[in-house]
Amino acid sequence: MRVATWNVNSLKARLEKVIWWLERAAPDVLLMQETKLADGDVPRDQLARAGYQLVHHGSGGANGVAIASRGAATDVITNLGLPLDAPATEEAPDDQPLREARMVSAVFEGIRFVSIYAPNGRTVGSIFYQAKLAWYARLQRWLEETRRPDEPLVVGGDFNVAPTDADVWDPAACHGGTHVSPPERNAFVALLRWGFVDGYRRLHPEAVEPDRYSWWDYRAGMFHKNYGMRIDHLLATNPVAARIVWAEIDREARKGKPIPSDHAPVIVDLDQPGRALDAGWASADARIAQRRQPRA
Repeated sequence: MRVATWNVNSLKARLEKVIWWLERAAPDVLLMQETKLADGDVPRDQLARAGYQLVHHGSGGANGVAIASRGAATDVITNLGLPLDAPATEEAPDDQPLREARMVSAVFEGIRFVSIYAPNGRTVGSIFYQAKLAWYARLQRWLEETRRPDEPLVVGGDFNVAPTDADVWDPAACHGGTHVSPPERNAFVALLRWGFVDGYRRLHPEAVEPDRYSWWDYRAGMFHKNYGMRIDHLLATNPVAARIVWAEIDREARKGKPIPSDHAPVIVDLDQPGRALDAGWASADARIAQRRQPRA
């Protein structure tokens, strides 16, 4: 089974790219974030023609999460099992993430999949940052109250956390900002301590393969210089993690036209390798090194 997660940065705007990537990578399950669609506006017919059924949780706007699978997924849970209330204010919706469509879960082929889109946090110490930490605390509570570390479980998505300094292009430049602060990283570590394994890191240790990221800002040539962060993750409990035989971040999906998402898909294969693909890292390493050199 091939499992992937991808913040598509608008399923409507990236639909052509998503369909292209489904054909390219042939995942059995794709967790998506930032669909930016209401449930009634999801392109189910186009995805069905590509061979996928969709579980979606969204109300339009900036959020929205989904699970696309090669068959029907069951036992759907949304919003950590809480009712999705209307935003209390319109000016700053992400200061109240439990009122936003940021989590959907369903069971497929004996594994419970959870697609999450964690809050950004904006600025350390802000109301948005505090809301991000509160949202992570609620996710942790949901796991502790409703799930077990010994069940087959995958939580994937845009965590908006780079777990270690190896997951950012320049720790000195990034420190002091969101995504790398100790409380955010502690929230990520708490998930691992509960019973998760970082699926990508299981096969790609920090010391062996640095400079592999899943997000790059659109501005200032950040992608071409590989100034990015690894903030998209597939966390698996041991019954699933033990089955991982291959893992990759598909850099090629961040390139070309139509305009891609600013995130790249993260992929793991269970039991046996899926469709072969060249993620583009080896061929890009020399070019990246050259672009990082200061100009004379």
